[in-house]
Amino acid sequence: MKRVIGSAVDASVEQRVRDSFRRQGLMSHLGATLSEIRQGLVSVQMPFRPELSQQHGYFHAGGTSAIADSAGGYAAFTLFPEFSSVLTVEFKINLLNPALGDKLEALGKVIKPGKTLTICQLEVFADSADGRTLVAIGQQTLICMMGRRDSLSHANPK
Repeated sequence: MKRVIGSAVDASVEQRVRDSFRRQGLMSHLGATLSEIRQGLVSVQMPFRPELSQQHGYFHAGGTSAIADSAGGYAAFTLFPEFSSVLTVEFKINLLNPALGDKLEALGKVIKPGKTLTICQLEVFADSADGRTLVAIGQQTLICMMGRRDSLSHANPK
């Protein structure tokens, strides 16, 4: 059965994504949350806090890149078999505008699914009272690690 990017996911897939995301200590540390999970399409949001800023008061590129990486990774993961996990092989991000706003939203979208390697498109937007601004775009390659589940040794207790 062919999956359509952006269509609804089964409850079991959504739960697998949420459980894996919950195990990411960095996402918890950044205050990032999953806001949408669809077939090959995931959104991650991160609210602004001074601890996430750089010297000009914008969101730091490290946080921007981190949520983009997770959004793309979990977009790919929605298409992976049940007994597998996801790992980023590489990604590139272009910072287009200062990331200034109340929150960032990263969108990961599968462009080319594959049995082993999957390619995703990444976009990050800043939301503020003045509107929505595209602050970063990127591309990512992910690997499906068959027969390997997430490690629980460093699981986030929350």
